[in-house]
Amino acid sequence: MTFLQIRHFIVLAQLGSFAKASKALFITQPALSRSIKSLEDELGKILFDRIGRKIELTSFGTSSLKRSKEILESLDELKGSGKTKQPITSGVYKLGLSSGPGALLSAALLTKVANQFPKVRVEIFRANTQTLVGLLKEREVDALVVDLRSLAPDSALHIEHTYEFAGEFLCRKSHPLMKLRKVSYEQLIQYPIASTPLSDELARLLISRYGDTAHPKEMIRMISDEINDLIHVAKTSDTVVLAARAAGRELEVLKVSPPLNASAKYAVVVMKNRSQAVLHSTISDLIDQILHTDSSN
Repeated sequence: MTFLQIRHFIVLAQLGSFAKASKALFITQPALSRSIKSLEDELGKILFDRIGRKIELTSFGTSSLKRSKEILESLDELKGSGKTKQPITSGVYKLGLSSGPGALLSAALLTKVANQFPKVRVEIFRANTQTLVGLLKEREVDALVVDLRSLAPDSALHIEHTYEFAGEFLCRKSHPLMKLRKVSYEQLIQYPIASTPLSDELARLLISRYGDTAHPKEMIRMISDEINDLIHVAKTSDTVVLAARAAGRELEVLKVSPPLNASAKYAVVVMKNRSQAVLHSTISDLIDQILHTDSSN
C-alpha cells in the first residue's frame, strides 16, 4: 500500500467517477483502476460497488475513506512541520467554544487574528461541551476551550491549559437588590435566577452555602448554553445571572451573604496522541493572552 494509492482512493471517492478522477489525477483510467484494484486486494475488501458506469462506496469504503483522510492529513502536517522556523501566518484553524469561554474569547480572538494574522482563517464553533468533544474526535475542530467541570473524564483527551475565573451573582445596576449593602439568600431568590447548566460540584457548593433549596433544579429558573443571551436578559430585567464575572462585565456583582466563593474553570482541550494543526501554537498563544489577562482581573 502506498500514499499514492490512498490519494487515488480519496479523489475517486470524492468525484464518484473514474473518468473525472483520472483526469484530476493526470493518469489514465486503466492506471487508476489498477491502483484501486491493488488497494482492494491488499485490504481484502471491496471499496466500491461498480454499477454500470457508476460507482458507490461500500460500507467498508465509507469507513476507510475517513481513516485515509486522517492518514494523509498527518502526512501533510509532517511534511510541513520542518519547512520553516517562522511563525505560521496563514491557513485555517477550527476552534470549538462552549458558552462561557465563547463569551470571553470569540470577539477578542477574532480581533487579534484580524490585526496580527490577516491571512489566517479562523472558524469558531459554539455548542455545549459534549457536542464539541464529538466534533474534536471527528476532526471537525482542532481544539476546544470549554468549562472544565462540564468535561467528562476521557482518556482520549488532553488538557493543555486551565484558567480560573471568579463566579458571582450578577445583575443590572438599577436592580432593586443593588440598594442593599448585603443580600440574603431569601432576598436573592425573590427574583428569577439564570445560569448555564451547572456541574454537580457547583450544585453541591450551592447547597452547602445556602441549603437544600439552592439546588440548581429548584433555584435556577432560566437555563441556556448561551451565556450572552442570559447576560442580555439580566441587562433588561430583574433577572440575576450566576456566571463568571469576566463574562458579564456590563453587570454588577451582588454582595450575597454568605458569599458564594466559587469559580469557573476553563480549559484548552486537544486530542491526546494526535498531531496538532500547524496553527495550533499560534492560536493557543493568543488564547492564553486573552484568558490570562481576564483571569488575572
